[in-house]
Amino acid sequence: MKAKIFFLSTLVAASCAFTACNDDDDVVYADGNVVALDTPEAVETGATYLSLSTPFHIKDDAHWTRAGYCVGTTENPTIYGKVYDAEVTDGMAFGGTLRDGYITATIPSLRPNVEYHVRAFVSQYKGSVVYSPDFVIKTEVGTLDEQLAAYEGPEFRDDYSSFAGWDQRDKWNLANVHDPSVVKADDGYYYMYQTDASYGNAHTAGGHFHGRRSKDLVNWEYLGGTMPTLPEWVIPKLNEIREAQGLPAVNPAADDFGYWAPVVRKAGSTYRMYYSIVCPGLIGGDGTWGERAFIGLMENDNPANNDAWVDKGYVITSSTDKGKDALGTTNDWANALYRFNAIDPTYIITDGGEHWLIYGSWHSGIAAVKVDPATGKPENLGNPWDNNPAYGTLIATRQAGNRWQASEGPEIIYRDGYYYMFLAYDALDVAYNTRVVRSKNITGPYTGIDGTNVTAGGDAFPVVTHPYRFGDDHGWVGISHCAVFDDGNDNWFYASQGRFPAGWEGNDASNALMMGHVRSILWTKDGWPLVMPERYGNVPQVPVTDEEIIGTWEIIDLSYQYAAQKASSTIVLGKDNKVIDGMWKDKAWKYDANAKILTIDGNDLYIARECDWESDDRHATIVCAGYSGKTTYWGKKM
Repeated sequence: MKAKIFFLSTLVAASCAFTACNDDDDVVYADGNVVALDTPEAVETGATYLSLSTPFHIKDDAHWTRAGYCVGTTENPTIYGKVYDAEVTDGMAFGGTLRDGYITATIPSLRPNVEYHVRAFVSQYKGSVVYSPDFVIKTEVGTLDEQLAAYEGPEFRDDYSSFAGWDQRDKWNLANVHDPSVVKADDGYYYMYQTDASYGNAHTAGGHFHGRRSKDLVNWEYLGGTMPTLPEWVIPKLNEIREAQGLPAVNPAADDFGYWAPVVRKAGSTYRMYYSIVCPGLIGGDGTWGERAFIGLMENDNPANNDAWVDKGYVITSSTDKGKDALGTTNDWANALYRFNAIDPTYIITDGGEHWLIYGSWHSGIAAVKVDPATGKPENLGNPWDNNPAYGTLIATRQAGNRWQASEGPEIIYRDGYYYMFLAYDALDVAYNTRVVRSKNITGPYTGIDGTNVTAGGDAFPVVTHPYRFGDDHGWVGISHCAVFDDGNDNWFYASQGRFPAGWEGNDASNALMMGHVRSILWTKDGWPLVMPERYGNVPQVPVTDEEIIGTWEIIDLSYQYAAQKASSTIVLGKDNKVIDGMWKDKAWKYDANAKILTIDGNDLYIARECDWESDDRHATIVCAGYSGKTTYWGKKM
């Protein structure tokens, strides 16, 4: 359908002659206005259009110059946004008296399955603009082809340095995200919580473990902190342990503690947030090891109430196998004081109903602790220097017998008989990358795609994410410490921070720009998770045809290289099922549209539609990802 749209000049000429008798005493005109508008009504709703009609009232001998509709996705749109001029018609109303009329239009070029806010407007002659009440209406879902044809990519900017301040947090969307945890709640929202970190430390104005929420994983509402200040138990617990070790009491300022890496899961009808509190200072003075960390617990029955998180106190602390009197030295990294470092918790309810806390960073590796389902806490911990197995079973270590691990941030999920453990590797500024291993049992052994047993010790493969860039774009580094979650229908997602490269466009602090990344996960025939190369943009998954595969692609060999931002190169897939240029030149390719697998020279690349975030208009494109031994490939169609 086509919109009934008049050019403004036509409207002005016609409107200056438009008057109407007004015998209806029920019409209310705002002070100084000669026009009044009712709430718009839907005449017809389609996937890409809305037909609307709005009753229009005008005082005797009054004139107007323009009428139409303001349309947007936020409340109360105005003429300074998207505007459609509309036809104004006389109508029979109010008992048959000829008077007033209707503003009618068909609004074109909308997106399917989107909730729009609509207001009719009239510009009064030599006066202000009058708006109708806000009217909310959702377009039809439409076919996948209609959805894809109307697709528009997300508009928010990645370089948020110009609006990074606390007073502009309503614009952040996924800006200032670090170490996210995501859970889908009963109200249909995805809730995200994170480490205290932000560009310019803007978050410090609003408490700790900040949250945000989204219905579509693209547009996020910022909620603020869930913990107003340092929990009351932390300093007393720290001094209780210090006193037992013969060390003097300390009283650090609340702002000196680290508030790191929460994880949120639903347990029954309750949402549990395990969080890390990192204590400042050295355990025993100059030259000794850093002070301990704690994991605590908060609970909330309704995450929509961001202020309703209730602290449940101490869960576990960093433990050592070296005895009560050992303090360690800071330069002995390979023989660090702590066996398990009490940060980076993740939490899972096993297929058999057991509750487990997984945690750890560097030091000996990753530990698994069984917890009481009722309290969410482990039992019979004892002293943190007694080498008590209650502090955890080692389930992953990068180097057995060496506490210089360069691995952290475990995330565990369960799917189709396997526990999948995602791990963050290397330093977080540039080199950060993600690996994944799996096991049939929660305590291991966990093995990689190459068969390496990382419970016994070894590097985890495959590489899931890695610093990268497509074409001339800035690309991303520091992409790890992930959340992995699903929508309840076996559609899985990966979320983490991504950092700008250092020195981007002359900004010396650009590596501190941390944008939240959400990506779709596909699963290989062998059950390994593939994280898509482009961020999730809610692109309709119209089946990809053979003809669409032909053409130029950008491919990245995402094989591990420390601190390297892997760049793309182009390949061209010819009509004769041969690669005619670039990597794999002269090799054969084939595409299985049913399985959605592109095979090039024996390498299976799994196909999906996603948003091209590097393009100016962020349009839909086709992406691929695959594993070949220890090598990971990412690609997108140009």
